[in-house]
Amino acid sequence: MSASIEVNRAEGAKPGLLSKERIVANSHFNRWLVPPAALAIHLCIGMAYGFSVFWLPLSKAIGIKEAVKCGPEVGFFQELFVTHCDWKIATLGWMYTLFFVFLGCAAAVWGGWLEREGPRKAGVVSAVCWCGGMLLSALGVYLHQFWLMVLGSGVIGGIGLGLGYISPVSTLIKWFPDRRGMATGMAIMGFGGGAMIGSPLAADLMKRFATADQVGVWQTFVVMALGYFVFMIGGAMSYRIPPSGWTPWGWPRSRKSPQSAMITTRHVHVRNVWGIPQFWLVWMVLCMNVSAGIGVIGMASPMLQEVFGGSLIGISTRYADLDKSQLTMIAGIAAGFAALLSLFNIVGRFFWASLSDKLGRKNTYVVFFVLGGILYASIPSSAAAGNQLLFVAALCLILSMYGGGFATVPAYLADLFGTQMVGAIHGRLLTAWATAGVLGPVVVNYMREYQLSLGMPREAVYNQTMYILVGMLAIGLICNLMVRPVAEKWFMTPEELATEKRLAHEKMFQAGDVAPLVDDDGVRPRPSNPLLVAAAWLVVGIPLGWGVYKTLVSAARFFQ
Repeated sequence: MSASIEVNRAEGAKPGLLSKERIVANSHFNRWLVPPAALAIHLCIGMAYGFSVFWLPLSKAIGIKEAVKCGPEVGFFQELFVTHCDWKIATLGWMYTLFFVFLGCAAAVWGGWLEREGPRKAGVVSAVCWCGGMLLSALGVYLHQFWLMVLGSGVIGGIGLGLGYISPVSTLIKWFPDRRGMATGMAIMGFGGGAMIGSPLAADLMKRFATADQVGVWQTFVVMALGYFVFMIGGAMSYRIPPSGWTPWGWPRSRKSPQSAMITTRHVHVRNVWGIPQFWLVWMVLCMNVSAGIGVIGMASPMLQEVFGGSLIGISTRYADLDKSQLTMIAGIAAGFAALLSLFNIVGRFFWASLSDKLGRKNTYVVFFVLGGILYASIPSSAAAGNQLLFVAALCLILSMYGGGFATVPAYLADLFGTQMVGAIHGRLLTAWATAGVLGPVVVNYMREYQLSLGMPREAVYNQTMYILVGMLAIGLICNLMVRPVAEKWFMTPEELATEKRLAHEKMFQAGDVAPLVDDDGVRPRPSNPLLVAAAWLVVGIPLGWGVYKTLVSAARFFQ
């Protein structure tokens, strides 16, 4: 099939609607139209972070008011097919694990395909998988067949997550060689913000569709899948790529930045990265940063409640001695705290990635590990002193650097390995995320349960865990300090690069490798209508603003 495609292209056949050749930008295209396209996809697939909003209603899908519990003879595999009893929340939680396992696997396996076929085709496939998976999950809820949910959202949707997550990375880096961190930060901020929009939207829809004999989940899945599909297809069809060799007007500057020694102008092939030491060092950098952060995310709400107990509502009572009404009150405060952390996670993605354009990627991760280590080490002291302000401030900064680590790493890879196959290399690197998704929660949860089994008070069970996380950050710091420019032998030769560009169907810019895109008369091109740019940003900005508003309302409960 691939041979026939090449023959058709060679014979001058018109490229298909989704082909890479169809999305090469003309001289009037405004590069600021690309980030909204990326955000349109990331804001939808980012709902993976918010799927837990469905767990409680789904755990009562049959009983409605109270869960119909399965008998002791019904194990996990039986739950995949039972129709007479409700699913346990622990069983539903496997969906969350599957999301990120298949995200990492899909990004690693199909990253090279994405580079050759382009972001539009990858974005469309992502939309079909993510939204089609939700529709299949809706059928699973309707028929009460959990295996359909696993296949739909877990497997098929997880593949859509992986392709959608990496689809804009290479494109944005090529459009913004002068602001790589900021560009990827904008898109990956959207992935963090997806749950901020999707969770309250799902809650409102479930309330609307709920009846005396329905919890409203399958209807919510259908509505959200259809809405997401329109949004994601719009984003995918809006993608444009620059001609090979394009650079912004007036760039590069003659003055070199302090970190320019770490930025290569050559390119590494994705097939070689498994053997390059720098890849594994950056893999460890991401894994350690994410492991520490994701471990805290999962336990932030119970940690706040158990550490401060009744002091959250102005009484000097330990958590274990609170009555049911008091526990309900502090749970509401903790929910506001979780919302506050989500805001810092999202803002940190844009802030730290943008700052990395000034500091350099290596220096930015030094800040993450040194400052993060100090903050983790301070948590036991602030908890013992009952200082809620320092405790909360430390965790908010930690979460900002957790998000910042995700947003900064694509630019780090582009600096080290070049831009030709950075999307595929980023896909391989995301296996570090899958590893961290297991390592971080296991460390935090195991240590908590172990210390509780020893009879340690709940307010003190996290102290040792914080010091273990400091040790993980120290490992990440050492790996980051060991990163050096990639050896010459790993870069593609000019002939290999030309072959890869041909396989990727790239349209070369004929005026030179560093010349800006110009009109035929050689003058600076007029960008596309600024109203079009403003409209594109409004399309993604309005739902994002609504999500921020809903999150701020929830976070306000923490300060009341």
